[in-house]
Amino acid sequence: MVILKEAVSKADLKTFIKFPFSLYRDSPYWVPPLISDELNAFDKNTNPAFKNADAWFYLAYKDNKLVGRIVGIINWVEVKQQQIPKVRFGWFDFIDDTAVSEALLNKIAEIGREHQLEFIEGPVGFSNLDKVGVLTEGFTEIGSMVTWYNHPYYADHYTQHGFKKEKGYVENKFPAKNADPALFTRLNDLVKKRYKLKELNFDNTKDILPLADQMFALFNQTYDKLSSFVPISDAQIAYFKKKYISFINPEYIKFIVDSKEQLIAFAIVMPSFSKALQKANGKLFPFGFYHLLKAKKKHRDVHFYLIGIHPDYQNKGVTAIIFNEYYKTFTANKIDMCYRTPELEDNVAIRQMWKHFEPVIHKRRATFKKNIDI
Repeated sequence: MVILKEAVSKADLKTFIKFPFSLYRDSPYWVPPLISDELNAFDKNTNPAFKNADAWFYLAYKDNKLVGRIVGIINWVEVKQQQIPKVRFGWFDFIDDTAVSEALLNKIAEIGREHQLEFIEGPVGFSNLDKVGVLTEGFTEIGSMVTWYNHPYYADHYTQHGFKKEKGYVENKFPAKNADPALFTRLNDLVKKRYKLKELNFDNTKDILPLADQMFALFNQTYDKLSSFVPISDAQIAYFKKKYISFINPEYIKFIVDSKEQLIAFAIVMPSFSKALQKANGKLFPFGFYHLLKAKKKHRDVHFYLIGIHPDYQNKGVTAIIFNEYYKTFTANKIDMCYRTPELEDNVAIRQMWKHFEPVIHKRRATFKKNIDI
């Protein structure tokens, strides 16, 4: 018999966060989160996502042993303003026992039913800057700090419980040497001259912060046409600035501005922290901070985290400027491999943008959906 317990106290939430540490103890591919970061993300007084969302955290026990966890989320901007009658779920982990996964998913359906919602979809987070999707291919590839890793049996549980694939995502990688400057140097010069654009590069994080609000506003403009997009609020922008900007090498943030110094494009690349996070094993102290700092300074792999281009400048070759700047930075830092975070598999424009670098799909993931029975 599976017994569910709602995680309410800080002690319960720590138990919730630590469950995957035992589930993936022997996996060389799972990348543990920082426990303190997860606690902050789940704290209603810290994470501004809770201003527009409610969340319920559940632990599953069988034979007095912890065997699963799940978060149910209702994003009220999505439900009320966008008229999407959806209850989300995320942070969904479980042993290979369909009774466990069924009990947890049924609890999410119950939450949706209580709030007159029509369907369930997940795994997703609170916003579009959170992790997304269950891994369906690429189980022998190391995870990253911005994605979930899971055992191969997860997707089978979804289908056994009547869920159907809703959105597919791909993750690509390519050697940095594939970024041949002949592909973009000439176009870089033409685009800058035609549209009176210039690049901004940075050496200090403090120089980026004054433009960070513009960057996230541009992120909203870039992606607001996607059906799955929920705009990021001002409070969330402030939260993400504090959470992420200091993590990123300033030379890996590129801005493009027009003749009026208005931001029209940006890109964020992060060093790979995967192995450093594995060594930290969820804790910054005593040695976790050292491993992360070392990875920030000395690394050969990078992750393309975000790219945003103002709608007026899309399909006008602006990416040539971005790639040209990264080519110089990657060459100076002797980068070997470039990884891209999950992208919708039906996003033709993004595929076109990267095609000359001969990327290889090394992971696939998906969200799954099921209607709620009334």
